[in-house]
Amino acid sequence: MASRINTSFTLIPNQKYRRSNRRSSYFSNTLDSDSQPLSTLGNFKALPLEIFQIILRYLSVKDVSMLSMVSKTVSQHIINYISTASGSKRLLLQDFHNLELPGRKQDSAILEHYRSLGLLFKRCTLLLPTKERLKYIHKILSEVSCLKFNGCAAPMQCLGLPCYGMFLQTLTAGWDELECHRVYNFLCELTNLSRKIQTVVCSKPGSARKLELRIRLFCRNVLLDHWTHRSDSAFWLTRILKPWPMVNQARLLYIIFGPTSSQDGQVVWQKMIEGPTDESSLKGLADAIKLLYDTGTKEWTADDVISLVDELSVVPREWLLENNAHLLILSGNNICFTFMASKAVNGRAIELARLIVFLALVCEKELYCMDWAVKMMQKVCKVFNTPVERNNFLQSVANAFACVTMEMLQSIMSGNIQQSKTKPLTLGSNAYSICQPCP
Repeated sequence: MASRINTSFTLIPNQKYRRSNRRSSYFSNTLDSDSQPLSTLGNFKALPLEIFQIILRYLSVKDVSMLSMVSKTVSQHIINYISTASGSKRLLLQDFHNLELPGRKQDSAILEHYRSLGLLFKRCTLLLPTKERLKYIHKILSEVSCLKFNGCAAPMQCLGLPCYGMFLQTLTAGWDELECHRVYNFLCELTNLSRKIQTVVCSKPGSARKLELRIRLFCRNVLLDHWTHRSDSAFWLTRILKPWPMVNQARLLYIIFGPTSSQDGQVVWQKMIEGPTDESSLKGLADAIKLLYDTGTKEWTADDVISLVDELSVVPREWLLENNAHLLILSGNNICFTFMASKAVNGRAIELARLIVFLALVCEKELYCMDWAVKMMQKVCKVFNTPVERNNFLQSVANAFACVTMEMLQSIMSGNIQQSKTKPLTLGSNAYSICQPCP
């Protein structure tokens, strides 16, 4: 009897346990079948979608981007939120023309916002193929006119393209070259950039000034200016230049980095022809040349870069030799020496001699170290194979100094201190004292 009681006693709890198990399993299956899409939402699964989106409004953009990595389902809900009217209004700030805050604090704030927005889109579209990511991103950003190539009526006073560039840099940071190629091709197709570039490089310089300005702003603000690593900047600049012949590359380089008007920002084509220019007008071009030469990009050899510099010095016509020499100095020792050595090897010693003279004159005029010009001269002399060639070159340098000195002296004695079309250089009243010690 006792045995039967014990047996029944031990069976009852087991039966209850089994019923409890079946009940728990039933409710679990019911929840899974009723709300399968929300199974990876964690504690958010108890909230209606509208409440979830309200919560997103109280999170910063960086916090939303972190949340998007919780699960695929959360990421999808965030993507849906971005597509809503309220989400788009909150995330796609359009205050690109508000310059009221002191110190332009508004500029840095909106740029930082679009950097965070780029990170958000990078994370929430992580599982999509590159092409699909770009299509979705374009669909969202196309709602903002200032983010388009021709979208803003006042591009010089607009931060739309710089914000787009900051967004793009954050989005593509760390992507491999093949994916970045796809991004560039997508942008070219989207903006018809190749056709626009063809128009300006094949037309008379300055005949399409507004289009030149648009291309400059798009290339600089969207593709080039926001990268922290020089290799990245070189990659995008190569994508812009390489599809074109060398002569068009030089023209395009001038459009993107050449001097511009302070009034309307348009490219000044006569700057290098009409008179000596300042360092600021040449620095952008010099930095771009150094970028292609120094970063070791496989698509650019030293000969390519030197040929590009040579072509650049005749855009749109032959530059004043002073400006050419100034560009070489700003481009750095390696480019300057390689350019001059190329002339020496190719039998252009007379051209090289005049260039040496103007290198020295620019160093004196701009207060650069004259010892640099002397050492560069000594290094170039070693390129010549025989003493006879070297002596002939030195004689050409002396003759070039004498010729340039007489030209400037005649200008000074005639009282014509201003630059004229027939005078290649104006240094002021101390020109003779500058040139006299050099030979």
